[in-house]
Amino acid sequence: MNSESILINSAGSIACGFFSIIMIFAFIGFPAHNFNEDKFAVMKGPRSYKMGIAGSDSSNPYLNYQLNKKESLFFPIIIEAADKHDVDPALVKAIIMAESGYNPMATSKKGAVGLMQIMPQTATALGTEDMYNPVHNIDAGVEHLKKLLNQFGGDLELTLAAYNAGSSKVLEYQGIPPYGATRHFVRKVFEYYRYYQGA
Repeated sequence: MNSESILINSAGSIACGFFSIIMIFAFIGFPAHNFNEDKFAVMKGPRSYKMGIAGSDSSNPYLNYQLNKKESLFFPIIIEAADKHDVDPALVKAIIMAESGYNPMATSKKGAVGLMQIMPQTATALGTEDMYNPVHNIDAGVEHLKKLLNQFGGDLELTLAAYNAGSSKVLEYQGIPPYGATRHFVRKVFEYYRYYQGA
């Protein structure tokens, strides 16, 4: 084998190796980073209206891949807030999935904002500085969730109903309010919760 063939074979091997490494990262994801508040700029004032994703589309693997990457970006923040407020992180992940599909800029028609769809009055009561900031939004959402869990004695169905419709409605109806959206929300969170517990 002459020197020219050796060079061509070596270059081909290097290119194949480099391509293999790129493909491995594409499938398993790049190394995780620790995200903290400094990574997300605090902004004030209104944002443009953006509806969140209602969940993943099992028929679209590319969308699911994007969603998985989006989820993993916020997991360190979720774990930190869940530990701080003594709440199961799998439950927080399930609520975020049901509420915003992991879209930090999601805004509902009723004015709920961000990953955990915090209402402005709730954010004000909790002293949340920027509802679109993932760190602020998740911390406020988990703190609010913990208060509801305490209020309803750990009853998860009532807590989720209160998270969606308000605690006054749960007290008024002495159970899950007869609203289609609230019943759907509770059902979806339980589905996602089982998924994240097993993940």
